Amino acid sequence: MPITLANPEGMPKVDIYRQVSVATGSKLVFIAGQVAWGADGRTVGEGDLAAQVEQCYLNVGTALAGVGGSFDDVAKLTVYLVDWTPDKMPLFVEGVARASAKLGVTPLPPLTGVGVAALAEPDLLVEVEATAVID
Repeated sequence: MPITLANPEGMPKVDIYRQVSVATGSKLVFIAGQVAWGADGRTVGEGDLAAQVEQCYLNVGTALAGVGGSFDDVAKLTVYLVDWTPDKMPLFVEGVARASAKLGVTPLPPLTGVGVAALAEPDLLVEVEATAVID
């Protein structure tokens, strides 16, 4: 496996992801920000943050599979969340957990969450981009 995930001593332990990833593969994969669109191009889970998070992660998984990878190859995620407030964390975690169960992957790689004012369309609540390394 080209990615090793770790929580080094002295760093906070986070349940849903690890703080560090070490990549040793040879092919870098950059996945554009994925929003909560189904294969038909329609928004999944309009107004439902957990459902949109789940769909974004599933879309990243589909993109990875399309180039011969999986979430096991992801070195880093960046998550953009519209009008983020800490009280939305349980919905975010719920969406991640549902996607993780379907994708069969835990823990997830390091992620950075960024609160934003808006995304490309008003019904989109979250966008997830990924960097992966594949042997």
